[in-house]
Amino acid sequence: MPKENILPFYMIYPLPLSGQEEEAMMRDLEYMQQLYPADAKKYQRKIAAILDTIDYEGSLIYDEFPCRWQMYRLCQSVVAVLKREAQDAGEAISAEKWAWIEEMVQILLYYEVYKRRHTHKNGIKPVEVLGKYR
Repeated sequence: MPKENILPFYMIYPLPLSGQEEEAMMRDLEYMQQLYPADAKKYQRKIAAILDTIDYEGSLIYDEFPCRWQMYRLCQSVVAVLKREAQDAGEAISAEKWAWIEEMVQILLYYEVYKRRHTHKNGIKPVEVLGKYR
């Protein structure tokens, strides 16, 4: 086998995203969020407001492997807030629709946690930032 075809070991694995690429990816994801249907936007705003209250250093959303049960309980608390708001507004929503809303909230919650873990100062840091402190 000719030497020209052999790659050095450091070129075998793909490089992690640079800070600029990560920012561009997050801008793209945020733009896609703006395209959500009206109900999904409403739930996403409520989820973001609730996550703002638990967004601190050492929060469960920044655990290396967040506990499935804790994330499920967080989802249930968001759904409880949405149910209370629907009752206050006098909206009659069927049990089937609440099951659908619960699944939608769970998906949106996991997405919002992912986004915060990758963009927040307490979350997962890009490689360039880590390199400055080594």
